[in-house]
Amino acid sequence: MSARTLRGRVAVAGIGETTYYKHGKAPDAEFKLALQAILAAAEDAGIDAREIDGFASYSNDRNDPSRLAAALGTRELRFSNMQWGGGGGGGAAAVGNAAAAVATGIADCVVVFRALAQGQFVRFGQGPQTKTISGNKAYEVPYGMMSPGQQYAMKVMRFMYNNGVKQDALRAIAMASYHHAQANPRAVMHGRPLDEATYDASRWIVEPFHLFDCCMENDGAAALILVPAERAKDLKQKPSYLLAAAGGSHHRCGAPSHNDPIYATSNFTTVAPNLYDMAKITAKDVDVLQCYENFTGGVLMSLVEHGFFPAEAANDFLKPENLYAQGGKLPLNTSGGNLAECYMHGLELQIEAVRQLRGQSTSQVAKVDVSMVVAGPMVTPVSSCIFGSEATL
Repeated sequence: MSARTLRGRVAVAGIGETTYYKHGKAPDAEFKLALQAILAAAEDAGIDAREIDGFASYSNDRNDPSRLAAALGTRELRFSNMQWGGGGGGGAAAVGNAAAAVATGIADCVVVFRALAQGQFVRFGQGPQTKTISGNKAYEVPYGMMSPGQQYAMKVMRFMYNNGVKQDALRAIAMASYHHAQANPRAVMHGRPLDEATYDASRWIVEPFHLFDCCMENDGAAALILVPAERAKDLKQKPSYLLAAAGGSHHRCGAPSHNDPIYATSNFTTVAPNLYDMAKITAKDVDVLQCYENFTGGVLMSLVEHGFFPAEAANDFLKPENLYAQGGKLPLNTSGGNLAECYMHGLELQIEAVRQLRGQSTSQVAKVDVSMVVAGPMVTPVSSCIFGSEATL
């Protein structure tokens, strides 16, 4: 049974991304953006893109692997995978799916990708436009619960009330992301710093979320290439080894119409223990964290459920200086994250996690051996993954 693990068997060999744009502003078609990111990842790895024999994605990406393979000229398509459900919560699970294919010999070189061109297709943040309402929505829309912000705010408000968490904690998370974005020229919010007064004066979207607690909407594409660990040592970049990937949710997490038995949760209560068990580490070993901000409240609950501090310590721990790359207790979202770098449904967080291990981040943490990613708090299923240096193996 001990052999049933991904730990150390697969490595990220290449990372790539396009320019990130405000939603609807990409000059290229979504398919072309996906190809650009994949080609950039192949170049970063120092491999021929025609060697790619597998594709993995999530959040219902529209770019068909067979079409991508044809455009890239790949020699053979051996693996084609879509993480089902959870939207952005599938970001780390897609990496796990790709890694499982590589570790078991189903494929040898798998790319994980995500692409968005909202000018070409419907805008995600606008929500579905329908004439009729059925299912869960029939119990929510008549009461004004129509957007993700409205749905998730209720969970976060309950968590904050139960544990005495102040608004300052959410503000600290937002400020950390914007702080790091100022050092990152790729970030959409580069050159647009955030201070406490600006955060406090910003309009409410839905309490407890101010404007700056909410993720952006963007166009672009991102990609990671995974190969067997032994091959990664011979390639262009320093390998980032996958120590663990875990996805899922707790018992009856998907119960309809807010009947989840654990209400004030980001849905990592069972995922996090499985993650650490595979990685053979604890939260204390994590040097830098990229945590998906659909809303800052999801980050708050995710940090607690991944064991970085107990809920009652949130006000003391969540100070901006504790989250900065320069000397922080837990450097958080060091490229700017979904709030200030780009909302590529979280795949840009995986790229930043790898950059930190390589020593290539624009907000580099001094010494990184363990780099972690949390994907899609409050959706279901959710997922997390952990990358490590060679020293962790």
